[in-house]
Amino acid sequence: MILTPLNPRIRDWSGLRVWLVGASSGIGAALAAELLARGARVALSARSEASLASLADAEHALAVPMDVTDPASVAAAHARVLGQWGGVDLTIWLAGTYAPMRAAQFDLETARRLVRVNLEGVLNGLAVLLPALRRDRRGGIAIVSSVAGYRGLPKALVYGPTKAALNNLAESLFLDLHPLGIGVYLINPGFVRTPLTALNDFRMPAMISAPQAARRILAGFERGDFEIHFPGRFTRAMKALQLLPHRAYFALVRRLTGCDAAAVTRTEDALQ
Repeated sequence: MILTPLNPRIRDWSGLRVWLVGASSGIGAALAAELLARGARVALSARSEASLASLADAEHALAVPMDVTDPASVAAAHARVLGQWGGVDLTIWLAGTYAPMRAAQFDLETARRLVRVNLEGVLNGLAVLLPALRRDRRGGIAIVSSVAGYRGLPKALVYGPTKAALNNLAESLFLDLHPLGIGVYLINPGFVRTPLTALNDFRMPAMISAPQAARRILAGFERGDFEIHFPGRFTRAMKALQLLPHRAYFALVRRLTGCDAAAVTRTEDALQ
């Protein structure tokens, strides 16, 4: 029993109906291309239909513009996908945003935007997905979070908490939906080369490309994993940090990131 996959294993992508939310760039666009190459039917959602045009031209692709922060927009997009296909076999919720932030640069509007997109957007999706999943007792939902949600990190003052919430949310969903035969997948990438990570001004260890990330995500679905995390050499180290007591964790992160008291003081002084 200990080796039994936690989720249904997806062995064949051919003809599978996949709704990708946040498909216009980065990991989402790479996943769309990989899924289409494997024969899946893919509904592509993002705020702008123009941003989906290159992918939506492919056979078996459906462009469905949607704003994840607008519950009515999410409901309309879901209804359109159901109208076209009659159902969805797997929803992969990638939509998210990032803004580096520390206490000295805290901005309330930016913080609210991160919460609206990263957390409330997922909740808007669950409002339309859960009734169908529970009624059909089949299918699955995957939530893309981040290893930044494992523990507090410098420059992730609001981004990290939104991802921590998604990690907790996925675990709670699994407990409720697994007995019904519904798959719940949590995807925790490390550093992936995307327009969002381009905003970082620090060294990002074990960086991989978006196509590499897409292939690792699909491999996780095929294994039936609950948590799909990568690259392993980095994410396993991040997981190990979760086990440290606070005193040791804070000291180690300060040393590894240069976030010591002197550096914080210099930043504060520069902003005054």
